[in-house]
Amino acid sequence: MSIATKRGDGGQTGLAGGVRVSKSDLRVECYGTIDELISQMGFARSICNDEEVCERVRQLQRELFKVGSAVATPPESRKPAPETSAEMVDALEADVHCIETMPGIVGDWSLPGELPDASALDVARTTCRRAERLATRLLEVGQLTNPQVLAYLNRLSDLLWLLGRLLEVRAGIDSSLRPKDKAGPRWSRAW
Repeated sequence: MSIATKRGDGGQTGLAGGVRVSKSDLRVECYGTIDELISQMGFARSICNDEEVCERVRQLQRELFKVGSAVATPPESRKPAPETSAEMVDALEADVHCIETMPGIVGDWSLPGELPDASALDVARTTCRRAERLATRLLEVGQLTNPQVLAYLNRLSDLLWLLGRLLEVRAGIDSSLRPKDKAGPRWSRAW
């Protein structure tokens, strides 16, 4: 059986549970952005030499398939959406708190581009924020019933930012936006 079913040639696609919608549907845009995020995280992992960060990113990619499937499941679906739980959000938050307490991690905005794998995580973070904005729109129009999806994407974007900074700190790189020789107030921590 070929993956080229030709069922989407007219601009329609199938959601979880068999519901057909336009490929321009907000739900499709949201789970498509999560798919894009998974791939960007995979690219970041493929160029990263830090095994601890690589393994955490791999775990997050696996979880994101579940989150994306939850977004792809409309309320009227015959099958229930996979759960995005408070425990999943709490695990991300625990990682955030652990990393942000490390010396040198948080203190200023970062200027992406100092290290390839950290930069790739920064690109993934911006895609995660876009997925969060799209999920917010779905929630606002009543098409997303689990607000934990938003919390998950919010914490994930924070964690991706911190993982980038962690890689830089471990490599001895300072990516602070403000040059060290410039006086004045620091920027805030993260988006």
